[in-house]
Amino acid sequence: MKKLFRLFLKPIVVLAICALANVSNAADKIPVLASFSILGDLVRVVGADRVTVSVLVGPDEDAHVFEPKPSDAKNILQAQLLVTNGLGFEHWAQKLIKSSGYKGLVVVASQGVIAQNMPTEKGDSVETDPHAWQDPSNVAIYVRNIAAALSKLDPAGARIYQLNSEVYTNELKALDADAKIQISLIPVAKRKVITSHDAFGYFGAHYGIKFLAPQGISTNIEPSAKQIAQLIQQIQMEKIKAIFFENMSSSKLLSQLSKDVGVTVGPELYVDALSKADGPATSYLKLMRYNVTQLVAGMKKN
Repeated sequence: MKKLFRLFLKPIVVLAICALANVSNAADKIPVLASFSILGDLVRVVGADRVTVSVLVGPDEDAHVFEPKPSDAKNILQAQLLVTNGLGFEHWAQKLIKSSGYKGLVVVASQGVIAQNMPTEKGDSVETDPHAWQDPSNVAIYVRNIAAALSKLDPAGARIYQLNSEVYTNELKALDADAKIQISLIPVAKRKVITSHDAFGYFGAHYGIKFLAPQGISTNIEPSAKQIAQLIQQIQMEKIKAIFFENMSSSKLLSQLSKDVGVTVGPELYVDALSKADGPATSYLKLMRYNVTQLVAGMKKN
């Protein structure tokens, strides 16, 4: 009877030890807060099971118009690492950091990226385009910066973070090569696209596509009647039929634009945010592949 009891007890002890180990591992994970969903995905890729990741601006949400809540200040205090894009994308970040009293590590993922400038709405000056992740080669810089920050917090995992970033960089190169092949099949004269806001500057420069938008870099700036009229004239003159809006933007303006010029709006693109779990862009790699597919299909109609 005692022998049978010992045999029965042994599996229970093993299960208890495993359960305690899991609790310990969960407690040891580095809590990371990313400013928006695309960065959150990159942190998960690099950090894997050594991190827990949350985001301030979630899937299908717009970081341009985001307003931090008191609960966000609480969330930031629970993080050991805050990951931001920089380049002026999160205009609310510094205020949130200051008001919350956050003293943890902050990493600007775009550090080292060669930033692009674009004319302001008035056209008399320029402003920095923050959408650097639209070029996969820039995202390779993002993941290196994230890996370095995680390694600083967790030296024991430094080799893992480095390997994860290297593997992901190879995936980015494969994605980039495939995108270039697809876009190369479109005649240069047809590589023109209308989008709801000016978020594809890096994408356009990298792949040789001309993007036009009724809104500027930020979605919270309404275009003037004159700007819309000029865009309609250009669409009609150049016979552009590749018209798209984004998942985190209102489609009202672009739908009206397509109605005025008699062109059907294409499927929504994913630019500043991932899709929700049931969408086609639940990761950065999926987002880029999906966008390339839709853009190529649209440009073929030009």
